[in-house]
Amino acid sequence: MFFVSQFYEYLKSISNVASNVYNYIFTFLKTNLTKNVECNYIEILHQSDNFLIVNKPYDMVINSNNPSVKSVQLIIREMFPNLVNPNLYHEFYFVHRLDYATSGVMCLALNKQSAQAASSAFEERTVRKYYLALVHGHIDKYSMVIDIPIGHDVRELNGNRKMCTKDDDFCEKARKSCTALLVLEKGYIDDRPVTKVLLYPKTGRRHQLRVHCAHIGHIIVGDYTYSGKTDTKPHRTFLHAFRLIIDNSIENLDVQTNDPFCSSIPENQWRPSTIVRLLDESAFSDIKDLAAGI
Repeated sequence: MFFVSQFYEYLKSISNVASNVYNYIFTFLKTNLTKNVECNYIEILHQSDNFLIVNKPYDMVINSNNPSVKSVQLIIREMFPNLVNPNLYHEFYFVHRLDYATSGVMCLALNKQSAQAASSAFEERTVRKYYLALVHGHIDKYSMVIDIPIGHDVRELNGNRKMCTKDDDFCEKARKSCTALLVLEKGYIDDRPVTKVLLYPKTGRRHQLRVHCAHIGHIIVGDYTYSGKTDTKPHRTFLHAFRLIIDNSIENLDVQTNDPFCSSIPENQWRPSTIVRLLDESAFSDIKDLAAGI
């Protein structure tokens, strides 16, 4: 009987452990994976008869075939049901895209004519896109041009579609890719050196800014994929589409957001120690000129 009693207590103990583990995992997943699912609002940066420009949250898909997944499409539908086009598969004309992890300026066209005009601007490469990022390490230059082709990583067989630069042995179908970089500030996150940069992609390859930053040895803070799945502590990937300029035949657009990577936002844990240059109109002009020389 003694051994039976002991065995019963043992089963009870491992049952409690299993229950605790389950509760921990469930709480973690609920807290971390549904934080944006509960979001029912997107900041509107510009609205006209032709375009709706929003500030996309980080860690959110643009659209999804799964109605339970919160997406930009779903939130805009809830906010503006009168703007839904039932003839479109995803209900809106999404002029361009941002990665799941990237936040910032995103443009939706509200009719076929404005969609065609904006798409033509992208095809003709007259669109100007400016991004903010926090990258690991202190960059010792004031500015630089990253000019190396980007292709598909053939090792990625699970559908992640990871990209890589041409000099990697496992890269295929590499295409010309150019990015201009301007250093804004240097500082620290948790005593780790970090640099705040302005990025200007002259081309538009998948994951271009993330791949180019990794290529120069300054991975974007919080980039799980291109850090080799090691940079897990930051609450987000610190890449943000800050300003978008689309000159087109319907309506010229020049829209920007507030800076989401300010030191005044506690969760960023960003402590700048040196201001290299201000984020003003001259910075936009200089990085555009830098890219023009590529």
